[in-house]
Amino acid sequence: MTEGQIVESVNAFEKAIRESQILMFSGGFSAGDEPDGSAKFIASIFRNPKIMDAVHDLLQQRDGLALGICNGFQALIKLGLVPYGEIKPQTAGAPTLTTNSIGRHISKSVYTKVVTNKSPWLMRAELGGVYAIPASHGEGRFVAPEHVIKELFANGQIATRYVDLQGNPTMDEEFNPNGSYAAIEGITSPDGRVLGKMAHSERIGDGVAVNIYGNQNQHIFESGVSYFK
Repeated sequence: MTEGQIVESVNAFEKAIRESQILMFSGGFSAGDEPDGSAKFIASIFRNPKIMDAVHDLLQQRDGLALGICNGFQALIKLGLVPYGEIKPQTAGAPTLTTNSIGRHISKSVYTKVVTNKSPWLMRAELGGVYAIPASHGEGRFVAPEHVIKELFANGQIATRYVDLQGNPTMDEEFNPNGSYAAIEGITSPDGRVLGKMAHSERIGDGVAVNIYGNQNQHIFESGVSYFK
């Protein structure tokens, strides 16, 4: 509400990051889910010098982890934490997330395949395993120049891809509902300790999506916690 309270919040947030091992950017229509809304808001906060320094210390000096889902993935992309592993200005050729190719919000379960075992977040997931995960977003289309996508594949930074019932990556709108290039659903930083993905792996439980066929637990959160054990 005031300049003083903003400074107080920044200082408290910096302290919390420096006392943590994991930084999680959640999804869920924060900032009203206006175009680029939550991602712009989160990115503006994390570009504060104190918070940016605390994040870099977490990831580069203290072997911490960071995770972003849906709106959180959008924030990671805008900050540069994926795919670069550090907060940096966006460039013209950088990957981004934009409006779904169908031009509207989608809400459905999608099938995603784990295509790398490089990330600590995927240690307990099956490499090549297919998981049925809820997706709900209006701006989840992953786009990047062809040479950037090739580089991400070569580096093992493509974490998960949208696939059909046979487990094949696809541009079919039924299975890749936002039209992401190369059917990319999630990517990591170069060292794998930052993971960004669109589908809501946290929406899991005995009473969730009971009518959806397929394995719904990627064990992402168990993997993140076990990294420090």
